[in-house]
Amino acid sequence: MFSKYKPHYVSNLSLAIPVVISQLGHVLVQLADSVIVGQFAGTTSLAAVSLVNSIFSVMMVIGIGISYGLTPLIAQENGKKNYRECGKLLSNSLLINTITGILLFVGIYFGLLLTIDSLDQAPAVITEAKPYLGLLGFSIIPLMVFLTFKQFAEGLGFTRQAMVISIIGNVINIILGVIFVKGMFGIKPMGVSGVGWSTLIDRTLMCIALGAYVLRSKHFKIYLKNFTLNRINKLQSLRILKIGGPVAMQYTFEVSAFSGAAIIIGTIGIAEQAAHQVAINLATITYMMASGISAAATIKAGNSYGRRDFKELRLSANSNYHIIIVFMVIAASLFVGLNQLLPLIYTTDKTVIMIASHLLIIAGLFQLFDGTQVVGLGILRGMGDVNIPTLITFIAYWIIGLPVAYFLGIKLSMGANGVWYGLTIGLLVSAILLFWRYRSTVKKLKLNL
Repeated sequence: MFSKYKPHYVSNLSLAIPVVISQLGHVLVQLADSVIVGQFAGTTSLAAVSLVNSIFSVMMVIGIGISYGLTPLIAQENGKKNYRECGKLLSNSLLINTITGILLFVGIYFGLLLTIDSLDQAPAVITEAKPYLGLLGFSIIPLMVFLTFKQFAEGLGFTRQAMVISIIGNVINIILGVIFVKGMFGIKPMGVSGVGWSTLIDRTLMCIALGAYVLRSKHFKIYLKNFTLNRINKLQSLRILKIGGPVAMQYTFEVSAFSGAAIIIGTIGIAEQAAHQVAINLATITYMMASGISAAATIKAGNSYGRRDFKELRLSANSNYHIIIVFMVIAASLFVGLNQLLPLIYTTDKTVIMIASHLLIIAGLFQLFDGTQVVGLGILRGMGDVNIPTLITFIAYWIIGLPVAYFLGIKLSMGANGVWYGLTIGLLVSAILLFWRYRSTVKKLKLNL
């Protein structure tokens, strides 16, 4: 079996590893914010970061989902050697993503900032959360432009450049975050707002760097012959949105369920909310790494689907399932084995550490389900199958996961642990249904040859 899949393991990992590191860039921004604030500003500030990240993550994944509409289309057209179409798709995606970024900022500024007071959170937490949310909201505009060029390059198999830029960007974010929050070099301590400014500056620089690379590199000249911003095609825009829209909904259903869980936990107490931030931050690291493997699965599935090579598609997809299972078992082992130590990265509050250590054991349990469901979504996305998977994610998280989380956590008084058990059940349902959808879809494709 290993010799049968070995070429696919090597090929998929060589494509996935740079994407994994690049994907980590998104979550490492939040991790850096949490660590800096937790160490230099205290538990209340960490709870404010938890609240804002939970709310902002919903808006961010809507943008990420919309941008993902470009990747499978680029992979499919490249598989068909239809290079000129790739430039047209980039033009339309850049416009769509820029408009999306502006609309999301408007929604955050005139929507979330006005309603955050009604979420039944501690007043001290709300006071610190508002300016941070406003700065993160504005940063989503350069982030969306960055994602446009990232998805274009990755769809063509160029994954290392975004990785390098993400690494450099995160170093800049950490350095500026410490300077702004702590107050150094004559700058007054900014508290939570400091990490907001560092994130905005970081994302703006990353946007400029990757855009300049794609538009100037010789690697993309053949693809950019039809790239222009004054000839936007309605049909191509609809192609992107027909994939990007459902993908955005898939991410939104999952992340909003976790955001809803954060709000539920926030009604229990500040320590529980801070502990949730610690545990979810660590779990999000492995999730984003898994989504990098998922992105590689999308590219490979898209290429094979474009060539109508369904045997290759199946072998590549199966190998990605094998890779993610091994990876998530390792991640789960680390969470369980180091559950007492990992929270120390974020805080010295003993109550927060104790609660977070229990949550990390549960996080270890759902790692396997989280990884397999996101890879299943990636494979189906590469084949252009997005509507049924979107329904699956809605049922798994909002019909099953979140209601069970509320029932266990609040009604049965199991606290934060109960909320996390409910989320785990939702992930299990999603993983099973998406795997069934993948197997049945591949069988239908082979029968229709």
